[in-house]
Amino acid sequence: MLYGSCSHPLASVFLMLSCVRRFISSSSTVPSRLMDAASGRPVEASIRTKLAQAFGPDHLEVLNESHMHAVPPGSESHFRVLVVSSRFEGLSLLQRHRLVNETLSHELSTSVHALAIQAKTPQQWSSDPSLAKSPPCLGGSKHDSTVAQKLKTGLD
Repeated sequence: MLYGSCSHPLASVFLMLSCVRRFISSSSTVPSRLMDAASGRPVEASIRTKLAQAFGPDHLEVLNESHMHAVPPGSESHFRVLVVSSRFEGLSLLQRHRLVNETLSHELSTSVHALAIQAKTPQQWSSDPSLAKSPPCLGGSKHDSTVAQKLKTGLD
């Protein structure tokens, strides 16, 4: 629903939130948890907040890719993250991924079924500022009983 051209009493609020969301997603220095809390996406907000606090990233992207998988609409179970941080300097790719996984251990043990990670140094990001694309879902999660359980429990 577009609120910019509607006379709904909250239209200006929704339009303002949309503008703030665009600003937040383009700037890693603004605490995006303020916007995400209002949007009703607690898992995404938690991921974004924890990664921002742990890595002080130059660039951070958190994408909910759940809609691409065999899960109910509105799910927060499949994510792709891009973290660009100087904390990754001198670390192997495996060490970087372990740090991200440790940071998000609660989400991975409760609500997140899949997490794709790109962990780059600022130098790597400047030479290749792109986010990899996920392959199409082959439906494997509909046979994984832990997905259904995680979707029921969500964040504690």
